[in-house]
Amino acid sequence: MPVETLIVIAAAVVFLFDFTNGFHDASNMIATMIASRALTPIQAVALVSLFGFLGPLLGGTAVADTIGGFVDVDGLGRTLSLRVVLAGLGGAIAWNLVTWWRGLPSSSSHALVGSLVGAVLVSLGPPRIRWGIEALARGELAGVAKILASLLLSPALGLALGLLVHKLARRLLARARPGVNRILRKAQLPTAALLAFAHGTNDGQKSMGVLTLLLLVAGRLEHFEVPAWVVGLCATAMALGTAAGGWRIVKTVGYGIYRVRPLHALDSQLASGGVVLAAGLIGGPVSTTHVVTASIMGVGAAERPRAVRWGKAREIAATWVVTLPGAALLGALAERGAALAFWLSAG
Repeated sequence: MPVETLIVIAAAVVFLFDFTNGFHDASNMIATMIASRALTPIQAVALVSLFGFLGPLLGGTAVADTIGGFVDVDGLGRTLSLRVVLAGLGGAIAWNLVTWWRGLPSSSSHALVGSLVGAVLVSLGPPRIRWGIEALARGELAGVAKILASLLLSPALGLALGLLVHKLARRLLARARPGVNRILRKAQLPTAALLAFAHGTNDGQKSMGVLTLLLLVAGRLEHFEVPAWVVGLCATAMALGTAAGGWRIVKTVGYGIYRVRPLHALDSQLASGGVVLAAGLIGGPVSTTHVVTASIMGVGAAERPRAVRWGKAREIAATWVVTLPGAALLGALAERGAALAFWLSAG
């Protein structure tokens, strides 16, 4: 198969992944706005789509550099490199679709990393993955170690920040009248925009990194530098996916964890948006899904811990745990399937 054809297929697959990422994670961002009645579903999706589109355009490429550097494809043939990375994307897309269908707010970031690792392991072996163990011994974070640290620490930060922000907000509004809810609903516009921008900055860059890696191994780039058209493609796909919405997950996040009121929504958006944006600026790929869900738990725990539906929280946590190995399995299966298809086409 000509390399040009593979590049077109690669761009299409990346676009599809970003689209599924958009409608999968959009539900997490709009859930609190809808549950608190700050915006209608259409208004919420429009706001999140706009600022989610701006995130990849204006947020830099630090996360893209991290994602594009944890798989080593130097010295491999172009066809093999493209096949492996495409299989990793295919596995991540499959995981996004399965968890969306089941209404589970799993992590697209975990799915992408796990699926790529699975595809590389089954085809090229462990040495082709930059695990970051040597850097860790020097007190540095790099490769898979940096990605895992970001993915694991960010929910804890989201929960802690949600708890602290809500406690502070409750003290400041201790004597406020019920009419303050109208102000709190309007105040969600900038915090929701912040969260959407942060999501675009972080999640949009993951697929930018993968597509740039594909262009590099295909010989279309001399060094790893994200082209402008890749930024535009990924931003557009993310925005379109966000506009499509993921209404199954809205019910889980907006109503299944804690009874969200305007103040809860505002505090959750502020906490999760801050964590995701900060991580994106330093190149730490995090899961918006995990951070938003954890921040809602933190907000609920700050007010009425017994009212938090911890059973649903445990169900979500179980999904988090199985995402990496599950996506890795799908990535490995996709790679074996792709290898068979290439062998048959060559024959």
